[in-house]
Amino acid sequence: MAKHDPKEPPPPYYSVDVHTQPPLKSYEEVVYGVGPGLTPPNQPRYIPQYPPPVVVHQVTQPGISPSGKRKRCCESNAQCYGGSGGALLLLALLALAIWLGVRYGTRLATAAILYNEDNDDRTEEPLPSFDTCPNNTVQCDGIVECQLGSDESNCVRFGEGYSLQVRTSEDGRFLPVCYEGWDEKYAKQTCTQLGFSNSFVTKAVKSKGQSIGLTLTSRSSSLIQGAVNVSSSCPSRETVSLQCENCGQQQSTSRIIGGSIAETGQWPWQLSLHYRGSHVCGAVLISPDFAVSAAHCFPSKALASSTRFWKVYAGVVSQDNLPEPYLVKKIFLNENYDSRTNDQDVALLRLKSPVVINEKIQPVCLPTSGQQFLPGYTCWTTGFGTTEAGSGTASKDLMEVSVKLIDTQVCNSPPVYGGAVTNNMICAGDLDGGKDSCQGDSGGPLVCQGDNRWHLVGITSWGAGCGEKNKPGVYTKVSSVLPWIYSKMQKVK
Repeated sequence: MAKHDPKEPPPPYYSVDVHTQPPLKSYEEVVYGVGPGLTPPNQPRYIPQYPPPVVVHQVTQPGISPSGKRKRCCESNAQCYGGSGGALLLLALLALAIWLGVRYGTRLATAAILYNEDNDDRTEEPLPSFDTCPNNTVQCDGIVECQLGSDESNCVRFGEGYSLQVRTSEDGRFLPVCYEGWDEKYAKQTCTQLGFSNSFVTKAVKSKGQSIGLTLTSRSSSLIQGAVNVSSSCPSRETVSLQCENCGQQQSTSRIIGGSIAETGQWPWQLSLHYRGSHVCGAVLISPDFAVSAAHCFPSKALASSTRFWKVYAGVVSQDNLPEPYLVKKIFLNENYDSRTNDQDVALLRLKSPVVINEKIQPVCLPTSGQQFLPGYTCWTTGFGTTEAGSGTASKDLMEVSVKLIDTQVCNSPPVYGGAVTNNMICAGDLDGGKDSCQGDSGGPLVCQGDNRWHLVGITSWGAGCGEKNKPGVYTKVSSVLPWIYSKMQKVK
């Protein structure tokens, strides 16, 4: 199996097909990086299945050359191949790609985007862009001044024990909110501000160490940061603990360590993300209205805009027994996602209707500020991905495997990934090999248990091979992208 060159960008876990639907029309696939005037890639690629469109639009893949430059299949926006000659060449390239995948197999896949131009279904809402703000904008003063509200979108977080922490323009630090005067209405207001539909539980907790806090002043502001003032101390030294969702609970807890089929209710936040009738990636339920996945599951903005073709299945442990799907209203791609390095590989999905919570379906808990799971801690990753490198078909059953967190310094050492792991990533697996996620697992969860609840620590992102020695899985570190997640949830409530 080809190895990952540390000088090159890291390979992403691209998706694979489970049940490819018969094409409605004739369609073409293009293996990017292989074509007229382009040399074959120095690592084989899988072909992710996005069935069954008609016209191929120009899309680039993460760079694979030492220079990091991307290669394109076309030099213009015209269709790449036409006529019988193009079809024959295309078939030859496709056969070559399949042979390479079977022969060598790695988690790295070609971003072959199949897109139906005749049904170019764009979402009515434009994809998010960078915000514009007045020069005198004040952060966290409770007054929205920026066009997209970014000045007020990162002013609330949760600390240890779900301690509510708010940043105001008066101080600039995240400070605890005093419990005096707090009630259920404030709790719902704060959770709604963050994009949740309601609050789950709120209570008073004794403040630890820090005496300074934020006292409630009025209900005139719809944003909690505009309804508090800095105080030298909290009455009775009590502060607010707030949990917006009942999360991270399992209905089934029996499991076998080392990779096995998951039971119903065991990982109730695991979602299966389908495009045009096929599983292409995993996703993770974080509230009845929202799910997170990997940005690389949507290799083009056009693909992310075509929400009508995306469906989400919840409570699924077998692709042969799918319930009614949930439709996707909007897909947010992290503006800071770097497809060359896979840094900040995260996407947020807003569902058209809330998921019905039951014993099979429940959101996972998002990490709290300062929460730490140290190297060596045993966590779990799940997904419908392939069970062995080189396979072109994903598992029909939801698979689970226990993995240990790996120190980033170790993961960045020359024998492993040689500096390709950024501060926004976390490694997990076994350096001796054998336990790992694989293609089709992208966007799925890496969860760790703390305080009797399961927390989303990572989102399956990339890696070299599957279960190879010194090639563990690399995951998007959720704590690093949490402000971005909350900011998007807040904007679309």
